[in-house]
Amino acid sequence: MARYAGHRLPDGPHGFGARGGARAACREGAPGARSAYARTRARRDTWRRAPAAWLCLCSLALLTGACTGASAETDADRIDPRIQKIMDKPVYRHGQFGLLVVDPVSGRTVTSLNPERLFVPGSTTKLFTVSTAWDVFGGDHRITTPVYAQGQVHGDTLDGGLVLVGSGDLTIGGRTKPDGTLDYRPVDHTYADALPGHATLTPENPLAGLDSLAEQVRARGIRHVTGDVSVDDRLFATDPDLTTNPTPIIINDNLIDILSTPTKPGRKAAFTWRPQTARNSVSYDVRTVPAGKPTAITATTGADGVIKVTGTLAADAEPWLVTAPITAPAPFARTAFIEALERAGVTVDAPVTGPAPAPPARTPTGDPVAKLVSAPFSQQATLILKVSHNLGADLQVCMLAVRRGSKNCEDGFAAIKAFNTKTGVDPAQASQADGEGGVPGDAFTPRAYMPLLTYWTTTPQAARFREALPVLGTSGDLALFGTHNPAKGKVFAKTGTRAVGNSLTGQALVDSRAMAGYLDVGGGRYQLFAVAFNDAMAASADAILSIAADIAQISALLQQDGARGASPSGS
Repeated sequence: MARYAGHRLPDGPHGFGARGGARAACREGAPGARSAYARTRARRDTWRRAPAAWLCLCSLALLTGACTGASAETDADRIDPRIQKIMDKPVYRHGQFGLLVVDPVSGRTVTSLNPERLFVPGSTTKLFTVSTAWDVFGGDHRITTPVYAQGQVHGDTLDGGLVLVGSGDLTIGGRTKPDGTLDYRPVDHTYADALPGHATLTPENPLAGLDSLAEQVRARGIRHVTGDVSVDDRLFATDPDLTTNPTPIIINDNLIDILSTPTKPGRKAAFTWRPQTARNSVSYDVRTVPAGKPTAITATTGADGVIKVTGTLAADAEPWLVTAPITAPAPFARTAFIEALERAGVTVDAPVTGPAPAPPARTPTGDPVAKLVSAPFSQQATLILKVSHNLGADLQVCMLAVRRGSKNCEDGFAAIKAFNTKTGVDPAQASQADGEGGVPGDAFTPRAYMPLLTYWTTTPQAARFREALPVLGTSGDLALFGTHNPAKGKVFAKTGTRAVGNSLTGQALVDSRAMAGYLDVGGGRYQLFAVAFNDAMAASADAILSIAADIAQISALLQQDGARGASPSGS
């Protein structure tokens, strides 16, 4: 049964929930110096014990809207009545809506509603994180993950060990397509537990990068390693205040995927799982039930590494994905790499699941025996923005800290602050406390997005950045909406959602839906826009997706108004 912040939701085709941990936990915080309470475990625990636990569904097309209300700073002549009609729906009557459309060439405000009020942003926060990293690293920047030999090579034997150095590569070859780009799906596997039944897998082998490294070791003439294999994961320190807790070594987004396929009612469902290593095994007991019956599958990992998968799967259901977290990424990577070496014909004397040895006192340097070069940063950025990849966004905060010479991820916020200053973001209109947009310390006004969006239009990367965003009806999480709309392919926007469990009713308080990006109004012209919403009740995921359709339609209407070049108050 799908769960939402600890409360059961009605079953339906769009049921959803969260299992906790990185994909459901949220934290308090504030940007820059961060308030003292945000640094204390006591306060952090207070947030996490709150009856209405935070749920960070920071994107995936759960679009929302809100009413204007008596206090709204609105100019009725500038709001398309078709948009006003959407915002006047009863579901939005207790919420608040913000809207801003700007012509970047003239600076003219086209449409405006509460443009300088702070709103909870959801995953539109990623615009600031990814933009900073793109600006600092450059779109062509690549990460090299090396393997070093420690000891002497005699013939084909290394009398010593190998060191795999975690370097902050988000995908480490696990999503790379033959053309060198990174693969993704509208609903990423990282959201399998938040959106049950909707997430799908890319076909690439998540261990492909480790296989490549192993084959390079063999190509160097090494066939036998007498010592151990260690993973150096000291590039930066883990930071539990970043809810996804990124690590320097990441395999398959630090997740195990279990994909179930129905058989005949009464029989056990078929399943596959990946990545498979000796560190984990699966105990599987999912039964196929008659068509139309509820599907509910859970996966839990015991201390022994056994992933227990239980539940029911309707006979007419599509393949159903659930995930289990890789809780110790470095030991997992060590096991996976030793097995990759063995597949490549390199034997290792150390036990594959033995205790992970400590890395050398200092991170090795010099000539590696193998190295994996990542896709360019623009591709990593596209992945993060298209699917709203939370781990990838938080990882960039840590990598920005490393670029500044620090192992403390918190120091990455100084780089974001510097980028905001460079582009002209008003610090009074921007608050950021994580990389991905899932904590209470995140808040932006609609106007805060405009300097960032304007900045990219002035760079040679303008088209590259715009196309990295989800596109209405076409790509990323916006591929789920507007497929038959005249604005299809003409709205480029980062989306974001955050919701809170309502312990009184079991409903969800959708406290954030936001979109920000570009409207293609024709003739090579683009308008900048931001839409932000706070606070509406939703009884089910179907209700949230209904709100999603409304806000997708608002963005489409804004595009159509801009393309006509007529007053938005026209019909």
